[in-house]
Amino acid sequence: MHIGIPKETRPFEFRVGLSPQAVQILCEQKHVVYVEHDAGNGAGFHDTEYEKAGARIAYAAEEVYGRADLLLKISRPYKREIEWLQTGSTLAGFLHLPSAKKDKIDLLLDKNVTAIAYEQIRAPDGSLAVLRPFSQIGGAMAAQIAARLLQNNWGGKGILMGGLPGVPPAEAVVLGAGVVGTYATQMFLGMGAHVTVIDQSLAALQRLADRFPNVVTVLATAHNIERATRYADVVVGAVLAPGQRAPVLVTREMVRAMKPRSVLMDVSIDEGGCFETSRPTTHEHPVYVEEGMLHYCVPNMPGVVARTATHAFVNAAMPYVLEIADHGVAVALAENPAIEAAVNTHQGRLFHLPDFVNQTQVDDGLD
Repeated sequence: MHIGIPKETRPFEFRVGLSPQAVQILCEQKHVVYVEHDAGNGAGFHDTEYEKAGARIAYAAEEVYGRADLLLKISRPYKREIEWLQTGSTLAGFLHLPSAKKDKIDLLLDKNVTAIAYEQIRAPDGSLAVLRPFSQIGGAMAAQIAARLLQNNWGGKGILMGGLPGVPPAEAVVLGAGVVGTYATQMFLGMGAHVTVIDQSLAALQRLADRFPNVVTVLATAHNIERATRYADVVVGAVLAPGQRAPVLVTREMVRAMKPRSVLMDVSIDEGGCFETSRPTTHEHPVYVEEGMLHYCVPNMPGVVARTATHAFVNAAMPYVLEIADHGVAVALAENPAIEAAVNTHQGRLFHLPDFVNQTQVDDGLD
């Protein structure tokens, strides 16, 4: 199979579709791998490493897209990149199509592209196996970024996350007890914050309470969310509904009722965001103020810890990539339910996008 690894072009996206070590495994299996020139630079992987692994270096993005039977990306492609894909080829990446613009979906369908969303690959135990490492990174980063945003020089209220003897710590509220929420909780506790976690699943809250006895756990109701956000210094949105737009849990009225200069971090922004006041930002301009609150809504948070993120991603994704490459996409979909569950478009039809028709478009607006 011909496999393409393009250079990521979204702002501040330094990750890459595969590491040289992963490319070597594919080449040893007699696959032909095309890597775009400088594709791995952001993660510290150079062209010479890919060449030693057996890859062919391509100096034009159009060549990588045009030659690939299987194109491996990180971020959702721009419209012009979809146009470069071969008709009938396979695209794998963190596609987040429920929050994509409709014209991109239509183009994937018109070109009969099989689009496989890594974030929807579901292991037999129900876990989102490939998304997990990026969720871990996002949760850990949320706490360390929040600590900085609470500083006066970022517009925050001037609170030290862990407080001091005689001075209380910051109040952190985490919406969601999944992987992002768990890692955010762990980091907040490590910094000394007082943490409240809200989730609709009592079992998830029980697991978190067993692991972190000092955490306050609360069932997700509109009343409880309003009450918790009212006293919060930091609110982290860590809600995921695979294949659907994230539900809006914090309304504009709730935001208005919060303490001035509090911090809202929407880690769910990839899927549309769970705060009514959220809109995508970038690492260059990560924060905006609305209703008197600081909003941080960067979709590709792990993109700036690219080396760690790429290695962690490859560890999780490589078994699925190998199965598609070795057996072909048709066999992989027929024999592996984990991969089949991640198909969004195939043979001109939509799959596993139940909320697509009624979605709110929140794509970054770039072609």
